[in-house]
Amino acid sequence: MKVIVMGCGRVGSQLSNLLASRGHKVTVIDHRDADALTRLGPGFKGQVINGLGFDQQILLEAGIKTADAFVAASSSDNANIVGARIARNIFHVPRVVARMYDPRRAEIYQRLGLMTISSTDLGVRQIYEMVTHSDFDVLHKFGRGDVSMIAIDAPYTLNGHTVRELNIPGEVTVITITRNDQAFIPSSGTEFQEGDIIHMAVLATAMTRLEQLLGLERR
Repeated sequence: MKVIVMGCGRVGSQLSNLLASRGHKVTVIDHRDADALTRLGPGFKGQVINGLGFDQQILLEAGIKTADAFVAASSSDNANIVGARIARNIFHVPRVVARMYDPRRAEIYQRLGLMTISSTDLGVRQIYEMVTHSDFDVLHKFGRGDVSMIAIDAPYTLNGHTVRELNIPGEVTVITITRNDQAFIPSSGTEFQEGDIIHMAVLATAMTRLEQLLGLERR
């Protein structure tokens, strides 16, 4: 994935290093270039651009037109929401996450369709999970993004396996299956079939584990 991270404070720098260490192409935008390089450390393999993350020219320099995800993680709620809205509404980045210090503002912007988190509720690991799982179609997020409702076409690896094998208590729950254009609530013994569309409730921190269960490869 190609990810642009706006802001290189504690969260932005940790997230950028985590993404880069997992093989993602990362570009960090920060107006304090020297400080950003110091926080990222000498081993950082991504790119650093000195500028404001809501400046469209800076975003173009960072490659926003081909970005798979944009994370606004600066110290300003206003800057983060402006950057996130530009990334989503002007450049149509598929996955956009905005960090909000004020959880009340996060709720407001979530209602407007932006994926937001409150820094008091979610950490680097959760943000990483939110931006890197492009195989999942996220239909809705609950709370501050703690739980997601996702839809996925059943991979062939699930054929003949039961709902019981995919459910993980407290982490993953299969809610409905759509088969031949008809939706139903499955029992724990229901077997998956080719062509099924599966709707699940998934804890944010369980996304990687779910990918492993489904046999999906990272992009």
